[in-house]
Amino acid sequence: MFPLSDESRHLHSRPVVTIALIAANILVFAFELSQPENFVVAWSVVPSDIVSGQHLATLLTAMFIHGGFMHIIGNMVFLWVFGPEMEEAIGPAKYLSFYLAGGLVAWAAQIAANPASMTPNIGASGAIAAVMGAFLVTFPRDRIRTVLILGIFFRVTRIPAAILIGFWFLLQLISAGVSSEQAGGVAYVAHIGGLVFGAVTGRLLTWWNAADLSSE
Repeated sequence: MFPLSDESRHLHSRPVVTIALIAANILVFAFELSQPENFVVAWSVVPSDIVSGQHLATLLTAMFIHGGFMHIIGNMVFLWVFGPEMEEAIGPAKYLSFYLAGGLVAWAAQIAANPASMTPNIGASGAIAAVMGAFLVTFPRDRIRTVLILGIFFRVTRIPAAILIGFWFLLQLISAGVSSEQAGGVAYVAHIGGLVFGAVTGRLLTWWNAADLSSE
């Protein structure tokens, strides 16, 4: 399943933070393509390094580095589908802080799962998973225009956000299994940690933003 857009909601303002995050990811990826291969490793999260107190800046830089065109395209599409609505619900400043915090929590989950790992971790998917978790508890009934891919066949349909995100989360749990190592180069534990963080904090942030707006 590949989401395309939220057809249940119309924005009242331009999602400037989401647009800026997508632009930043694209610019970093373009710069990354001009660099030698060791650039990605140098700025990725390596759990054993973080545990030993080294290269802590990579907890931030790794959120903006991707492993290829399909990696960044997939992540940015998911961010564009679920980010704007959450930005409006939370408020731009809180949303940016929430996004970055979600990425940090996702890395923390991946590191906690295997602190001795020397596998480099990159990508925005942990932070985006946090956005998806917040969306799940805030707009569970929204209809998401989605591409269903069944072998060589595909169709476009509308799926409730709760089902779409719930199915995605189930896949992460199954893929992670009982192993703390990455499977196929994907940090599934980071995805799980990010989504749980978003689901726990997302609704609280929307209430906080609504209270701020009502007091103005």
